[in-house]
Amino acid sequence: MKKFFKVLGIILLILVILTIIVIASGYFFIKSKLNKMQQVEINVNELNVSDVIEQNLHGYRNVAIYGVDSRDSSLGKGNRSDCIIIASINNSTKEIKLISVYRDTYVNIEGYGLDKITHAYSYGGPELALKTLNENLDLNITEFVTVNFDALADAINSIGGVDINIEENEIQYLNNYLAETSKVTGLETKKVTNTGLQTLDGVQAVAYSRIRYTEGGDYKRTERMRTVIEAMFDKLKTKSLGEINNLVDQLLPEVYTNLEPDEIIALAPTILQYNISDSIGWPYNVKGITTDRWYGVPVTLEENVKQLHEEAFGEENYTPSETVQEISDRIIERTGYTD
Repeated sequence: MKKFFKVLGIILLILVILTIIVIASGYFFIKSKLNKMQQVEINVNELNVSDVIEQNLHGYRNVAIYGVDSRDSSLGKGNRSDCIIIASINNSTKEIKLISVYRDTYVNIEGYGLDKITHAYSYGGPELALKTLNENLDLNITEFVTVNFDALADAINSIGGVDINIEENEIQYLNNYLAETSKVTGLETKKVTNTGLQTLDGVQAVAYSRIRYTEGGDYKRTERMRTVIEAMFDKLKTKSLGEINNLVDQLLPEVYTNLEPDEIIALAPTILQYNISDSIGWPYNVKGITTDRWYGVPVTLEENVKQLHEEAFGEENYTPSETVQEISDRIIERTGYTD
């Protein structure tokens, strides 16, 4: 249960950026806030970004957001990334697309072979995790944010809840999770009695994000996580300086990133013009296979990468790199899944 609070901490990237917009009291004040983040340097020249991919994705700033299953304050190597989301920022259209990469996806991890993508972070921290995304998805990611967040319910309560549309097939499961979620957080709540658009408090929103037994299973659960992120993003735009200031003081120490404070500050003049325009779950087509454990096999990796670049980046008739094609062939050889 505890890891769900950490997983949903992915909204912290958005919190960090929005903080800069709202807190306009001066450069040094803003920077002092951002200095509360845990900073780490990684070698961006070792992240498997080819010149061709860099050119193809010119104009897109892709940032990886990780929610790790950590039992202490460590946010680096040794922690599995239970949640992987790519925030793809289109600098021209001011749109942000959230691309969720399913944690059990069967990909190549440099030095370890074919494995679940969640293990890349555990094996080699954010650097290997970024390499793995770039190599298997033909991406250009050099920036990341990692969070270990136990207080999501408190954060949602502090902004007055989030507006979520509850469907008929969700309400039973949402309420089933309330007792356990309330016990873990130490917060009281009430059962959700109506369907439709309504404001959920922190406990209710976390319980909503845990639902996995409706059609779509774990993939639908990942979509609900993205829904909570979007709802928080919209709600934060309405908050006062004081409200966000207090929230930031609480949350920023839980952020682990290679983004520099000056880089974030540079986004301030335009960030409120950005909107989350789409949410994508990747890979699109998956078949399960069980060997030593269950894996989600992209069928095929090559076709899934092609579809991603066409949908997320507008690259019509995209041809995946030779690296992706080679990995795709290895996955087919290992699993036999071709369609």
